[in-house]
Amino acid sequence: MEIVLNNNKNKYLEIFSLGDLDNVHETFKQFTSMKGPLEAKIYAINESISSHQLLKLKNHFEKFNIYSLCIYSNNRYTVLAGNSLKIDSTFVKEQEIRNKLLLVNSKKKDDILHEGTVRSGDRISSNGNLCIIGDVNPGAIVSATKNIYVWGKLLGIAFAGQGGDKNASIASLYLNPLQLRIADVIAIGPKDKPNHHYPEIALIDKQTIIIKPYIIESKN
Repeated sequence: MEIVLNNNKNKYLEIFSLGDLDNVHETFKQFTSMKGPLEAKIYAINESISSHQLLKLKNHFEKFNIYSLCIYSNNRYTVLAGNSLKIDSTFVKEQEIRNKLLLVNSKKKDDILHEGTVRSGDRISSNGNLCIIGDVNPGAIVSATKNIYVWGKLLGIAFAGQGGDKNASIASLYLNPLQLRIADVIAIGPKDKPNHHYPEIALIDKQTIIIKPYIIESKN
């Protein structure tokens, strides 16, 4: 679950991950000094969140000067639970949520944009998202606390979700890595080279890293 906080002028303030809904008190301590009024958006991908859990989260938000609280999720149970608590909750496709988070994360100072080839022996790490415009050669290691995007060939080792974020992903125009890791889940790259010509994304599904076409949906 990702929570984005903005002020009433739609100025980005903070984004944070919340993996343990039973320990939200400790997470919210760091935001007690933030000035309101604030807008809070919750992005939940493949997460079934009960009304009891959302009520606990809502009660913590009420300690802040929140003028708007909404949920975007691809899980219908979560959306129904939110609406039952009169939280503005919308069902959104998984890829659309990821696209929204990509736009938000691009504003973070911790994000890194690297242009050029990452050669064997090179290491690039980001405390946010990592976007590479170029190839990642065999022997190179790239890592990020959040997501990794390689607009080129990913042939080395990639580690996303270093802080334990299992919603992190690794996308590339040509995905043929030596090894992929997302949070604590590891996968060895395929022996055969991809024989298609479309980008792919790697993500966790049921404690396993799966790879599927990376399709960016757009609204007409």
